[in-house]
Amino acid sequence: MKNIKLVVLDMAGTTVDEDNVVYKTVQKVINDKGFNVSLEEVLAHGAGKEKHQAITDVLKACTNSTDIASIASEAFANFKPTLKLTYEQLEVKTFPGVKEMMKGLRSKGVFVVLNTGYDRKTALSLLLKLGWETGKDIDGLVTADDVLNGRPQPDMIYKAMKICGITESQEVLKAGDSTIDIEEGKNANCGLTIGVLTGAQNEKQLKTAHPDYILPSLASLPEVLAVKGA
Repeated sequence: MKNIKLVVLDMAGTTVDEDNVVYKTVQKVINDKGFNVSLEEVLAHGAGKEKHQAITDVLKACTNSTDIASIASEAFANFKPTLKLTYEQLEVKTFPGVKEMMKGLRSKGVFVVLNTGYDRKTALSLLLKLGWETGKDIDGLVTADDVLNGRPQPDMIYKAMKICGITESQEVLKAGDSTIDIEEGKNANCGLTIGVLTGAQNEKQLKTAHPDYILPSLASLPEVLAVKGA
C-alpha cells in the first residue's frame, strides 16, 4: 500500500453538518409535484449525486410517473431557489474534530480536497458559512459544475488529483457518507475508500459498496492512516 498523499472528502454529511437540509429540499420539490416520497427514500436513491440526477433517480425508484424527465426538470428548477432561501436561515457547522483532522493531515503534507454533488455556487456558500478558505483550510474544491460526469464516475477525483499534482490514484483516499462516494472512489482506483456514519446512509447501506473502512466520523481518519503507514 502506497502512502496516502491526497484525501478527497465529500461535503454534506461528511465534513459539513447541515442536518440533511439538501435532501429535505430534494424531498420537498419532488413532493410539491404531487408525490409522497419519504426522506429515507430520497437518501437511499439520491445521496451524493448531482441534484438533478438525484431527483430523477428518486422519481424513477419511488414513483409511477410516466413523465419523469419533465417533472425532474421542473422540480430541479425549484430546487436552487428553495435551497437558497433555506440556506440563508441555516446554521452550518462541521462535525466535531473534523477541522482539526484536516489541519493535522495538511501539516503532514497530505492534501485535502472537498468534492460534492452540489453546484459550485451552493458549495461556496457552505464554505463561506463555515469560514473555510482554499489554501488556508483546504487545498481545493471540486463540484458537479467542474466535471463532465458526476458520481459515481471518477471525474471529480481525477480533477482533485490534477489540482494537487497527484498522478497515482493509489495515493488517494476517498471518504463520504453514501454508497455513491465509495463507488466513486473505487471507480477512480483509490488506495482507500472510507464510509462515515455522520450523514445520509447507515452502516448496512454503506457496506453494500464494500468500503475499506466504515468510521463513526471523519475525526477517526488519522487512526486509519496511521494503521496504513500514511
